[in-house]
Amino acid sequence: MNGMPPRGATVDVIANARLTGADRLDPFGDDPVDIHLAQGRIVDIAPVRALPRRGEVLDADGGWVIPGLWDHHVHTVQWALVAQRVALGSVGSAAEAAALMAGAAPLGDGRRIGTGFRDALWPDEMTLAALDAATGDVPTYLINADVHSVWLNTAALRREGFTADETGVLREEPAFEISRRLNAADPLVGDRLVTAALDDAAARGIVGIVDLDMAWNADAWRRRLDAGFDAARVRFGIYPAQLDRALAERLASGDALDRAGLVRVGPLKIITDGSLGTRTAACSHPYPGDPHNRGLLTVPPETLAELMTRATGGGLACAVHAIGDVANSHALDAFATTGATGTIEHAQLVAHVDIPRFARLGVGASVQPEHAIDDRDMTDTIWATQTGIPYALRSLAASGANLFFGSDAPVAPLDPWAAMAAAVFRTRDGRPAWRPEEGVDAATALAASTDGGSHTGSALFPGDVADLVVVDRDPLSADEASLRATVARATTIEGRLTHVS
Repeated sequence: MNGMPPRGATVDVIANARLTGADRLDPFGDDPVDIHLAQGRIVDIAPVRALPRRGEVLDADGGWVIPGLWDHHVHTVQWALVAQRVALGSVGSAAEAAALMAGAAPLGDGRRIGTGFRDALWPDEMTLAALDAATGDVPTYLINADVHSVWLNTAALRREGFTADETGVLREEPAFEISRRLNAADPLVGDRLVTAALDDAAARGIVGIVDLDMAWNADAWRRRLDAGFDAARVRFGIYPAQLDRALAERLASGDALDRAGLVRVGPLKIITDGSLGTRTAACSHPYPGDPHNRGLLTVPPETLAELMTRATGGGLACAVHAIGDVANSHALDAFATTGATGTIEHAQLVAHVDIPRFARLGVGASVQPEHAIDDRDMTDTIWATQTGIPYALRSLAASGANLFFGSDAPVAPLDPWAAMAAAVFRTRDGRPAWRPEEGVDAATALAASTDGGSHTGSALFPGDVADLVVVDRDPLSADEASLRATVARATTIEGRLTHVS
């Protein structure tokens, strides 16, 4: 790119650009255009130099301009703190995980923290004795990739005031409480890492995230705004333990914390079951080798309906975590009986009869396509006897559901191009496509990675908000490797550059 205004500059013209999008109505085809901006919106799209180029010009140099990208499910602080933690994603056994943590340097507060392990297919079991033998008296925490379980040694359990069985593993709410404590250890350090992580996200074309940290996020985002945060739009979640406070403070979904409207109140997030990797997702059939285990409903259906009714009355949308098919059925029932608006988060295993209910009820499917690739072997093993459809992206889209893509970072890296590639090609690392019949077309994947979801399309029109990305290739014609390798040359929020390379 030849013309390069600095980060923070407000762009008036994106010159020498190309357009894409399955829903295009413009007459330009492959010809380059100039995109004229004013007051944060696209005001005209014209042939190159057909209109005067006034003000700040960003030369796209033949790059493609697409709508700004969103990640609709991020645990922001936990994701940012990964930079300080030991990566366990490639570990193949409990013994290897314990040995790796034994060699890790403690953080400044004296704790060792690892993250990202997946134990479901390990050949050995996690035990408290094995972790103690490897890690000694240094408090040591290993966080599952799905965040629904944490393996702690005795020193860590003692420090946190928890007890565990002979495994040393805490699951579901106790595990979430451990994560909350670790994430809140030093808010100012966390804020710096959040800002750096979202600067990196802007370099991938991200203009917005839905932040579902398990904390009182209103105060955290006010603090970050006061410190000058401006890297992305944010909608932040509220959890049931905070619902009374949110209602008392009259926080409603869409309310802005700042004059510019960069950070807004998001949905009430309700976690109604566990996860695949921890074998706690609520399913209609037992888990292999454990005939009495069909997962956990962590919120009873009547409590779910009560929470959603209260949230709806206070102006809050709802984001309901449901992974197993039983949990998804109950979540859809609750949307139907309460009239709530919002999304089901994950929707990883959905009964055939429930697929069309998303569209009928107007419930968005907030899904994480890279999870399908990460979990393919676990799904084929642990859910082999389930009768629902796992990672049913095409089935949901074909039934009329609005898809919203995200990463669930840090469960998967915050990378919209990886999510799109996983959704379209259903593979990674040269493996055969997994359940390719549930892949979606590239246009659906791109639209699902924008603010409005798959229903909104991905073409650009005069009047659109100038949340835009200049990329080095057409995402609608890229193959799997190329789509993953897409480079964002520039990212704007209302024409203001949040990234330029």
